[in-house]
Amino acid sequence: MPIKILMPALSPTMTEGNLAKWHVKEGDAVNAGDVIAEIETDKATMEVEAVDEGTVGRLLVDEGSEGVAVNALIALLLEDGEDKSALDSAADEAPAPAVAPAPTPVAETPVPAAPVPAIAAAPSAPAPAPAASATGARVFASPLARRMAAQAGLDLAGLTGSGPKGRIVKSDVEAALSGTAPAAAVAAQRPAAAPISAEAMPFEPAFDLEPLSSMRKTIAQRLTEAKQTIPHFYLTVDCEIDGLLDLRKRLNEKADGAYKLSVNDLIIKACGVALRKVPAANASYTDDGIKLYQSADVAVAVAIDGGLITPVIRDAGNKGLEAISAEMKDMAGRAREGKLAPEEYQGGTFSISNLGMFGIKQFDAVINPPQGAILAVGAGEQRPVVKDGALAVATVMTCTLSCDHRVVDGAIGAEFLKVFKAMIEEPFAMLL
Repeated sequence: MPIKILMPALSPTMTEGNLAKWHVKEGDAVNAGDVIAEIETDKATMEVEAVDEGTVGRLLVDEGSEGVAVNALIALLLEDGEDKSALDSAADEAPAPAVAPAPTPVAETPVPAAPVPAIAAAPSAPAPAPAASATGARVFASPLARRMAAQAGLDLAGLTGSGPKGRIVKSDVEAALSGTAPAAAVAAQRPAAAPISAEAMPFEPAFDLEPLSSMRKTIAQRLTEAKQTIPHFYLTVDCEIDGLLDLRKRLNEKADGAYKLSVNDLIIKACGVALRKVPAANASYTDDGIKLYQSADVAVAVAIDGGLITPVIRDAGNKGLEAISAEMKDMAGRAREGKLAPEEYQGGTFSISNLGMFGIKQFDAVINPPQGAILAVGAGEQRPVVKDGALAVATVMTCTLSCDHRVVDGAIGAEFLKVFKAMIEEPFAMLL
């Protein structure tokens, strides 16, 4: 029986990928561990290795194909002694591609949201198929809600879900059956927003239309959902960084070329320490409760062609500056080449976005779900300050913390910034 090669899921949130390149052709012999293809996700290009040995019998997906669903059959390997007559029957028995789940708000980065728990059916009962409206559009509902609606002859397309991301749950079906769901009925009758068209508008100048990359589609979806579903609020603080710049200069001089610390490396360290000292800020919201993370894994936004990616410095508060600097330089370089592994840009608990190198004085960053906060860092610049009642000049950096008010209250955000500011202005404290 030919061996089926399926489109792999290279991250928890991946539902489709692009087959960027084949490293084999039909008739080639392959061994377990041989690289056979390159798959492009929204964040990186990953090499796919063969897990069995055999001869490439048929490549079913062309090189350069986009939007190939996870679990779709992409190639067939012939085992020893098999001929090509076995290929047709194997292709007919291909498994169905995975059904895409409800959109998950991700990141720039690439941090997957916690899965939404559903009320489980009895272990032996198969999960009901996803509900669909009369127009064929998929309706997202829990298995129990779909089963209750089917038994009652209720069309789920006429309901508005109260669950996470608009998911229809048991209480929505019960409310509809009891006639106590006027809000849902009104919402169901509301006309859908018109899709945004790429067609030229009247009096619009000529333009070139650039197709959306997988990364740009993910950024658009995640950040739109972040602003629509996360109640953002913002706290801003000014930090004097003359002491930090002096410490950085002295450490780099003592390194004698072994490493070169950046201001961003010290900011990552300060955030890690502050999250360790204010653990309530190192958290994320779920409908089941607040996740309080035991490790401060700091994601750092890095600009790459076509968008952003957020390499994660794990346990940043307990790492030395040299280790943070080496990891950041390595991952930023590989991020720009599209060579980061999913575990290197997913799973952060807090994010930093630093635009100081572009001369930006202050900005408000969008939270990277499911995290509870992100720190926007501006440029350090000389400003007049008052010290002991007299005017003086200091190098000042403005930082703004965007907080998810469902999990990080004002007092928690303020406490985090107080500790962070202390680390930045007395940088030796973060080394203790």
